[in-house]
Amino acid sequence: MAKFDFTKRDSFGSRIGVIAAAAGSAIGLGNIWRFPYVAGENGGGAFLLIYVGFIVLIGVPVMLSEFTIGRRAQRNAYGSFKLLKPKQPWYLIGLMGIAAAFMILAFYSTVAGWTLEYLINAISNNYAGKTPEQLSNMFDSFVSLGFKPVIFQVIFMFLTAWIVYSGVRHGIERYAKILMPILLLIIIVLGIRSVTLEGAGEGLNFLFNPDFSKIDTSTVLEALGQAFFSLSIGMGTLITYGSYINKKENLSTTAFEVSAADTAIAILAGVAIFPAMFAFGVEPNTSGEGLVFKILPLIFNEMPGGFAFQLLFCFLLIVAALTSTISVLEVVVAYFSEELGVGRKIATVIAASSIGFLGIFCTLSFGPLQGLDLFEIFNFTSANILLPLGGLLIVIFVGWFLGRQNVYDEISNSGILKVRLYKVFLIIVRFVAPIAIALVFMHGIGIIRI
Repeated sequence: MAKFDFTKRDSFGSRIGVIAAAAGSAIGLGNIWRFPYVAGENGGGAFLLIYVGFIVLIGVPVMLSEFTIGRRAQRNAYGSFKLLKPKQPWYLIGLMGIAAAFMILAFYSTVAGWTLEYLINAISNNYAGKTPEQLSNMFDSFVSLGFKPVIFQVIFMFLTAWIVYSGVRHGIERYAKILMPILLLIIIVLGIRSVTLEGAGEGLNFLFNPDFSKIDTSTVLEALGQAFFSLSIGMGTLITYGSYINKKENLSTTAFEVSAADTAIAILAGVAIFPAMFAFGVEPNTSGEGLVFKILPLIFNEMPGGFAFQLLFCFLLIVAALTSTISVLEVVVAYFSEELGVGRKIATVIAASSIGFLGIFCTLSFGPLQGLDLFEIFNFTSANILLPLGGLLIVIFVGWFLGRQNVYDEISNSGILKVRLYKVFLIIVRFVAPIAIALVFMHGIGIIRI
């Protein structure tokens, strides 16, 4: 087995590349698909206010913690802990992250494959004239098929692998700089169209006018969980991407800008969806996870110019999914390449093939393998156990074990930058974030019930 030459390790080539790639990692179906229905189920504006608060209070410090670990070690998620604390079991956090990446990409590629079916139906105008029941049946019939959803899932894995195969600078960074502006442009166009619909004001009022009577413990925990889920915290992606960030970059600013971009896209998704829902009399708290695939086609059917805007929305979903799948695959590829001594191109093929194989079983969980339900097993295990537990251990590691001087040197670029909120950062990662993440973890596995 050949040893990896860390002197030839790839990295991001520009600041805009760092922001585009890291934001692309965070921005995905969690923003476009998950945020609107979770916000709809939890009171709109009240949920949004708490969600943004948690992004600032918890999300930014935890993201900065992951960037700090990665750039300090300049290794993959596993290798970072092994280098920073040799002969100690902290490397298990990295292994948890890699396991989470396997599981997440396996079931995430299933959902990503659904977006291709959505696009084909939109192009063919198959949604035109369909009733809500017919649209729901169309989606349920498709996911229960064996062959077609698997083909789409495999195609999406191929697209992901094709970009990662080209490397960090010439693959991930290059395509992130293309895909992220496209994503932003599409969601702005959709938002403008949505707010110009008759009756759209009620949707904006729902999203931006907090009704504090709707805030309860469940709303708070859902907002905290969504902030955690949305920023891709705890799976090793941000540690891996952090290891590619140049030592001259300001990590604090990068963490804030990436979190701001992620939050902005989630809010813009709400602006694009809620006004349209209210304009066409769709209740925001009744759509659930089927909002994107079952309800929105109905709204586009009724909307003037809906055919064109539905196509734009399909492209938005595909781009958002692709920017995330790229980052998750990179976690596994970096581990295979650096720790197992496998060439990057071979590592990409092995990682994509093995995850794609697992993904097939996830896809078939809705059809021929419905009793197995590997999709839900991977979804629950990663989202409710591995990610929050990984995030919890990461902030404990940075706050208590990495060393105060090591953390300060990395965040301040060896004393060159002024870190005005460093003490606040330490308080959050030592005390506030662990408690908050532990609550998410206990709520996710059912220890805390609301």
